[in-house]
Amino acid sequence: MRRLRKAKIVATLGPASSDPAMIRQLFEAGADVFRLNFSHGTHEDHKKRFDAIRALEKELGRPIAILQDLQGPKIRVGTLKNGPVKLERGATVRFRLSAEPGDAREVPLPHPEVIANVMPGHTLMIDDGKLQLTATECGTDYVDAKVVVGGMLSDRKGVNLPNTDLPISPLTEKDRRDLAFGLELGVDWIALSFVQRPADVIEAQGLINGRAGIMAKIEKPAALDRIEDIVALVDSVMVARGDLGVEIPPEDVPGRQKELIRLCRQAGKPVIVATQMLESMIKSPSPTRAEASDVATAIYDSADAVMLSAESASGDWPVEAVAMMDRIISHTENHKLYRSIIEALQPTPENTTPHAVAAAAADVANAIGATAIVTFTHSGTTAMRAARKRPLVPIMSMSPDPAIARRLALLWGTHNMVTPEISTYDEMVDSARQVTLAEGFAKEGDRIVVIAGIPFGRPGSTNNLRVVRL
Repeated sequence: MRRLRKAKIVATLGPASSDPAMIRQLFEAGADVFRLNFSHGTHEDHKKRFDAIRALEKELGRPIAILQDLQGPKIRVGTLKNGPVKLERGATVRFRLSAEPGDAREVPLPHPEVIANVMPGHTLMIDDGKLQLTATECGTDYVDAKVVVGGMLSDRKGVNLPNTDLPISPLTEKDRRDLAFGLELGVDWIALSFVQRPADVIEAQGLINGRAGIMAKIEKPAALDRIEDIVALVDSVMVARGDLGVEIPPEDVPGRQKELIRLCRQAGKPVIVATQMLESMIKSPSPTRAEASDVATAIYDSADAVMLSAESASGDWPVEAVAMMDRIISHTENHKLYRSIIEALQPTPENTTPHAVAAAAADVANAIGATAIVTFTHSGTTAMRAARKRPLVPIMSMSPDPAIARRLALLWGTHNMVTPEISTYDEMVDSARQVTLAEGFAKEGDRIVVIAGIPFGRPGSTNNLRVVRL
């Protein structure tokens, strides 16, 4: 089940893709990571999908990552007395702290943290930005706002507040229950929605306690203001362009995407580009040319992974969407300009022995025509350091810990294996030889580059490089 591309594919499971046979088809079409979206579905639904993925993994002998995406806090207006109402441009609407049904003049907003923190001049965006208002007056139990972009408003529509820093945790009570359930199942990654500040990550770290990788979804302007601190704390990042594109101007999203990818590569942490990548394939068997270009741009920017949401979860063509994404990635990575662009985006090397050894592995492999780089890793750090360089050859990541092997399924350029614990240098070399031959990454007479930390079993201590002829 070797992939012939470097970037990975994340596929969201849902009503269109819950059957074990369909999950298998998605994996065979190219999915490397499966996302369980806890904004939808019951625990029973997600457990069935989880069990199907683990059964497939056992059958194929290939680590598969499972990403649990928590819903996070959702701010919504309340209900309206007589159904949808039209908010006229220029009109003033009062958002009141109440759960009682409202009308076109007074809209219920039962969120005290919003009423307490919105200030005059702040923007309120409703229904994914279709309606836009500017706060003009704020009281203890209300916010008056002028309609800038009008339209129809119906019950329970979401509210985005791009200018307002809300003192709320990204983990609601529902999220905490879902998180406990996901950790009990054994998910590999936890995605935190609506992260605003480093403290949000620290709170999640205390609950997760190393049992899964922590991924920050970047979808709030407040997170962009503290992004370096957030990236330093998490294990990976998702560029969640849906909500981010509502809360910041759409014309700013492409530049922010590039900044986030570059920052994560510099830090050696996986980054996913997500939302609306092949949106038209929810209903159509082929994407628009603009969508294909969007996926390719993320690959040229050196993202670790690209993600399908509704395309694979509830669309009419889930397998075709994964296969299309696989083809776009492969064609992009084989384009004559790809390597020159990737090389131009090389991050500044850190002046440490582990980073120097991992970077040297890529240079040595390129110089001698090696067929693979083999990393022995307990924590995944050695593989991440090697991937940071974006080498020409595949990275074989070998770990005795199945949880780490699964987690690395998200990482650019890696083919992950669960291998027995090694304790001597000779065991390392023999294991590298055997696995690269068995997995088809090399043949007799080829050379491979092997990196590891010695003494073995000490996480993060990459300090040894060996060239091995098979």
